Amino acid sequence: MNVWALNKAVDIKHFVYECQHQFGEQAITINESIAHDQAIVLQAIAQPALSAYVYSFSQTEACYGVDLFYPIEQHDIVGENEGLSLDQLLSIVQIHFDLNIKTL
Repeated sequence: MNVWALNKAVDIKHFVYECQHQFGEQAITINESIAHDQAIVLQAIAQPALSAYVYSFSQTEACYGVDLFYPIEQHDIVGENEGLSLDQLLSIVQIHFDLNIKTL
């Protein structure tokens, strides 16, 4: 996928690019139904109910927020992870989706 062709803000494109670079293009899928240019939904390929809503709106510059969604709705984590650096966000996404860092 050409990240730069996404109809999203540059900071969201940068996040998606880093996800692809660190975890591989096939690690997670993007749900493009979210129209907001400063937000994106990532989903586990094998289990779409496992997802993450990543956003940069209402955050300080170069910071992100993420809401984590699980197959069991009571386990969802919403509004708890804000003001995250890109590295912090990537770490949360890696743990949430149980991703391996891509080796060269």
